[in-house]
Amino acid sequence: MVQKTYSMKASEIEKKWYVVDAQDKVLGRLATAVASVIRGKNKPGFTPHLDMGDNVVIINADKVKLTGMKDTHKEYFSHSQYPGGIKFTNIKKYFEENPAFIIEHAVKGMLPKGRLGSAMFKNLKVYAGSEHPHAAQKPENLEL
Repeated sequence: MVQKTYSMKASEIEKKWYVVDAQDKVLGRLATAVASVIRGKNKPGFTPHLDMGDNVVIINADKVKLTGMKDTHKEYFSHSQYPGGIKFTNIKKYFEENPAFIIEHAVKGMLPKGRLGSAMFKNLKVYAGSEHPHAAQKPENLEL
């Protein structure tokens, strides 16, 4: 008897909500673990072409740690699409203005590119402080 690979259907997917406290966590290690949960790779019935991951709420994004000299040397690149429109922004500026961007940027780079990755990225919610408005979903703590 030939055993076939089981592929989940969209109607069989069950999504959970998790809360992750980013305080004193290393940025890259946090991002890889969260990306894996958002993608659904931690589930036994992982199907690559479906958005079957869970929703993740990250709190205390402003207290995430960086290793080495990244706190002074790391820069984010952007381009205005005009000639000479290159702009580099130091990570210190993002820590002051929008610390959620740092984690969002790291996790987004670890998700698939295209329509599926965009849908998965919507399952991530990042907040700088310790409060979040998702208590109604009864999120469970996720230890990384």
